[in-house]
Amino acid sequence: MPCLRFKSFIAAAFVLLIAPPLRAGDAVPLPNDAPDLATLSAPERGFWFLSHKPYLPPDFDQTTFDNLWRMWPDPLRSQAQAATPAERRTMAFTRYGLVENPASPGAGPALGYVSTPDGWVMNCLACHGGKVAGQAIAGLPNSHTALQTLTEDVRALKVLQFKPLAHLDKAALGLPLSTTNGTTNSVVFGIVLGALRNPDMSVDTNKPIPPLVHHDMDPPPFWNVKKKKHIYIDGFAPKSPRPLLQFMMIPRNDRETLTGWEPDYADVLAWMESLAAPKYPFDIEADRAARGRAVFDQRCAECHGTYGEDWTYPERTVPIEVIGTDPVRLTALTPEHRRWMQVGWMSRYGQDEVIVEPEGYVAPPLDGVWASGPYFHNGSVPTLWHVLHPAARPTVWLRTEDGYDRERMGLEVTELDEVPTDTADVADRRRYFDTRLPAKSSAGHTFVDELTEPEKRDVLEYLKTL
Repeated sequence: MPCLRFKSFIAAAFVLLIAPPLRAGDAVPLPNDAPDLATLSAPERGFWFLSHKPYLPPDFDQTTFDNLWRMWPDPLRSQAQAATPAERRTMAFTRYGLVENPASPGAGPALGYVSTPDGWVMNCLACHGGKVAGQAIAGLPNSHTALQTLTEDVRALKVLQFKPLAHLDKAALGLPLSTTNGTTNSVVFGIVLGALRNPDMSVDTNKPIPPLVHHDMDPPPFWNVKKKKHIYIDGFAPKSPRPLLQFMMIPRNDRETLTGWEPDYADVLAWMESLAAPKYPFDIEADRAARGRAVFDQRCAECHGTYGEDWTYPERTVPIEVIGTDPVRLTALTPEHRRWMQVGWMSRYGQDEVIVEPEGYVAPPLDGVWASGPYFHNGSVPTLWHVLHPAARPTVWLRTEDGYDRERMGLEVTELDEVPTDTADVADRRRYFDTRLPAKSSAGHTFVDELTEPEKRDVLEYLKTL
């Protein structure tokens, strides 16, 4: 898509470089209250690392966060001015798609941020720690995240406060972080960061940034990682601790620092593989689910696997011309970028398989699928009912904060034909998912049209049991 390609992204690389570099071999210090890590299991250590150890610079301090409401448009700003600090916090969490940390609800950083003396530091759970029906779950996709809006408001306030800008504040000047809440331009983040690294992970700021195709992705659930041998929707990367470090590749983390974190991320991967999918919390019609299982095993298991004690998962790549879903994610990563991983440290210099030219998308496991809406790799389909009814998928939809649609299984949404024309605030417009925008199509996966309506109802009931 030529309209999406930006060839002059030296600026995007430049803004990523401004954070002061660590000295060679420097390590990020552990917090003073760190436990004796040797006494913890690998999954316990992995979760502790994610939730307590900062691998990136702070994004903002508590004072900045507490005053973000001053950047909001009216009437929201006036409402916040009249609110209590606790009410303002709730309003801020709603605006920015932040999730209260179950370990410290109502105080301190959101889930997905580490508290440090210098401020809030983002980690993987900012996108992979979400909530469903109001319940926060680490490893669940954050379908609320509004990273672009948060970064814009933080940057505007810091300018007024005469505070230095952080790496995201600068990066967002030349690199879109997201265009729709609940998604991020994460693949392009990895491309830009990787472009500044040699295969051995040494930093080379003279390397050019390749043409970029921006596209938003819906984060997948972590609990399905254990079933896979490869990661990402196209399955091109090997499942190992090394590719998990891609988003820590800002240039201040030099080669020794970055590669020194591999043991940490081996534990993070162990934590991911220890996760179990959340159980459906509402009633299930057993007879209908049993009928649905028979239909599923006959019509869907070939790609998505079987479930129960003796589960199977084929990790099957479905060619793009067969699956028919939005192709931008597949084509946005060039063979050259994939080959960079194939020949370098990320794949142990080719010892781990990297698929340089994948044909399509990998059909994911469906464990906990009731909780992981919206659906498809770009988050374009709000409920499982809509997955099963391609012709009824909404053109534009707007979700509620914590509602769950039990009937259709997924996000509670309002369906529209257009984004309201009176939506003047750009942050408010990002709340609407518009499937007509580039890389946001909800087309494809039409195999379900072969099912009868009773079969679809039964399959929907069965999916509650996974």
